[in-house]
Amino acid sequence: MNNNGEGNFTSSGTDIDEVKRKNADSGMSYNEVKAMLARTGGQGTAMYSDTNSEEVKNKNQNQYPN
Repeated sequence: MNNNGEGNFTSSGTDIDEVKRKNADSGMSYNEVKAMLARTGGQGTAMYSDTNSEEVKNKNQNQYPN
C-alpha cells in the first residue's frame, strides 16, 4: 500500500487517523452504554427494546401462579 509518507499509518497500511474519525462518529461504545444503563437503571430505554412486555407478564403468570 502506498501512503506517500503522509499521515499516520499502521504497518499494514491502515490510516489510523481515519479510523479514529470513524470511531468518534460511531456513537456510544459498549462500555459507555453499560455506564449509562448503570446510572439510569435502564429507565427511558423501552423504545429500544423489542420485548413484548404483555407476553412476558402472561408467561410469568402461567409459570408462577399465585
